[in-house]
Amino acid sequence: MPADSADAAQRAVAAFRARHGHAPEVCWGAPGRVNLIGEHTDYNDGFVLPFALPHRTVVAASARDDGLLNLTTVGADGRPQIAEPLHIAELEPGHVTGWAAYPAGVAWVLREEGVRLGGADLVICGDVPTGAGLSSSAALECATALSLLDLAGTPLDGPADDARPDLTRIARWAQRAENDFVGAPTGVLDQTASLCCTAAHVLFLDVRSGEQIQVPFDTAAHGLRLLVIDTRTRHAHSESGYGERRRGCVAAAEALEIESLREVAHSGLDVATARLPEELRPLVRHVVTENARVESVVTMLTEGRLDMIGPLLTASHESLRDDYRVSSPELDLVVESALAAGALGARMTGGGFGGSAIALIRSAAQAEVEESIIAAFDERGLAHPRFFAALPSAGAGREESSAG
Repeated sequence: MPADSADAAQRAVAAFRARHGHAPEVCWGAPGRVNLIGEHTDYNDGFVLPFALPHRTVVAASARDDGLLNLTTVGADGRPQIAEPLHIAELEPGHVTGWAAYPAGVAWVLREEGVRLGGADLVICGDVPTGAGLSSSAALECATALSLLDLAGTPLDGPADDARPDLTRIARWAQRAENDFVGAPTGVLDQTASLCCTAAHVLFLDVRSGEQIQVPFDTAAHGLRLLVIDTRTRHAHSESGYGERRRGCVAAAEALEIESLREVAHSGLDVATARLPEELRPLVRHVVTENARVESVVTMLTEGRLDMIGPLLTASHESLRDDYRVSSPELDLVVESALAAGALGARMTGGGFGGSAIALIRSAAQAEVEESIIAAFDERGLAHPRFFAALPSAGAGREESSAG
């Protein structure tokens, strides 16, 4: 676990006391995520296979009765950033910018869904890397949603019913905050992973049906590690080609007269692409083949063949690089250098255009792989990337010991 994550809740509570003069009423945390495979398939009703990181965002919160939303975030240096107070009743898309738009967007969605919010003070702490393709925004949205729902008296434990929303429904609300309030056209993968993942597993999610299967992913038992490499080149979905790719997928589905590209079977790929304009064919090819790769990886993991999934990870990267065109020179360099140093497989992860890559490696080879990547970056005059071995961790939850 990252050094800061174990005490993120304590830091959030301390910062809340310093800001508001009393302890918070509730404290919830939500993790970032790594997507093992299944990239740009979620908004095409496809398959994804994420797991939660130990890195978490924690929201300490107390209720108000004046309709105000007070937002404070505390950086790694301990310095608070305080947003202008917001009136929940007046929140509208486009009226809040910067980091505050994410928690404000969640409050807006909950208001629109009929959740009674009388106001809240929120203080945010955490160590999910921002801009690294590890879903820091989803972690913030999910921790905020759970905190605000808890303050509103919404039951969050036990089976779902009309009064008790299930985690999938909360994930959709958090996604709506990012899509409609912030203006970033993401799928539901990130929020679902942050809320629903469990330790030592990857989460197989069928986005169309909502089916979820926890698939064992014990790298240590196989003498392996999944290395995350943050290139430190940042992206912003709402300012990148992400939306362009998504619109292309919608156009392709419309041209094929289907609801989504999920309906294109792998066996029917050639027939489908022959009906499309040339510029849309690579997008469809990636989505269809990526869905097939996810299913193959799930089969291998279920059969205990974790050490055999590497080539599928690499094939995913090649498809994202060549067909979907969302990789970057730095991401390609990481993948090439890791494979040259003996990685079993490697790929970019996240939306692309920068951010992070992952490499499946033998545990004993971690230093060699890292040195190979650093040498390649040095040769090109690039700043060193950041490395950490990813451990599949628990999803969002109440930080019981820290609030009150």
